Amino acid sequence: MGTKQGLLERLEKGIVLGAEGYIFELERRGYVQAGAYVPEVVLDAPEAVEQLHREFLRAGADVMVALTYYAHREKLKTVGREAELETLNRRAIQIARDVAAEGDALVAGNISNTWVYDPKNHEETARLVRQIFEEQVRWAADEGVDFIIAETLGYLAEGLLALDVIHEAGLPAVITFGSTYPELLDGYSYVTACQILDQRGADAVGLNCSRGPRTMLPIVQEIREAVDCYVAAQPVAYRTTEQEPTFQALKDLDGTRGFPIGLDPFQTTRFEMADFAVQAQKIGVNYIGTCCGAAPHHVRAMAEALGRTTPASRYSPDMSLHPMLGSMVKDRDRPYLQDWKD
Repeated sequence: MGTKQGLLERLEKGIVLGAEGYIFELERRGYVQAGAYVPEVVLDAPEAVEQLHREFLRAGADVMVALTYYAHREKLKTVGREAELETLNRRAIQIARDVAAEGDALVAGNISNTWVYDPKNHEETARLVRQIFEEQVRWAADEGVDFIIAETLGYLAEGLLALDVIHEAGLPAVITFGSTYPELLDGYSYVTACQILDQRGADAVGLNCSRGPRTMLPIVQEIREAVDCYVAAQPVAYRTTEQEPTFQALKDLDGTRGFPIGLDPFQTTRFEMADFAVQAQKIGVNYIGTCCGAAPHHVRAMAEALGRTTPASRYSPDMSLHPMLGSMVKDRDRPYLQDWKD
């Protein structure tokens, strides 16, 4: 058996396809509590996490991201489980690693926005954020991850802290900002922040979460044109618009805000996510993936749009077999189906 290629080797050769959205998908399946969004499922129902990893792997994902998003000390306090912090982090990575070994996938450790950092109290809060990152990255390195994703960050300061901690661990770093607002909370544009991280040695920079394909792509294109390192883009699987550019802003026809648990009417189709993958590839994005709201069928469609055949492609749609659409329609039924098909 040959040695598994690492992240940088794969990015040098072509697109790396990521797949995230674990928290939202497991909440829909009844394993994560909306509101806290803490991945207790790793401890309470590890088989559910394993199954979702496996579904993403079969759909064509190149990376199994350990479910350690929000699995840090401050968030676990909200559900009274901070004593299980290390156990949760290590178990999440072990689950991801076991499933990754069923294919040829990489394993990514994951750290995220902390809700702790405050630029008005930089010294103290930066120390706390660094402690959070150091704990999670240390456990991830111990468990043998291939690289670390630091994501949904709202401040450049968080990104710099994450990058420093990941570098100290000797691992490749993918740093992506949550794009909820027109700029980062410490006043930097996304482009400038990514340029700074590029200059500091980040391996890949970009955006994740908040924005859907339509409203993320233009910003990602600006980032691609401004940096020399690899670029990552992982949109939410919701139809955001120029008028409502983030999924937090989406409102139903009666004005009801959809975020976070009424977003069903805004779900993107598999075709829209596939088109995003193609468009992102055209502008030179290197790490293409999904975030909140995405499911394995989105990832499979993206993989196939990028020219890949996945294990799940065996069950890709074939409308020629459909009794109302395909070649199997019986003559007696054609008069009744004509109006419907038109």
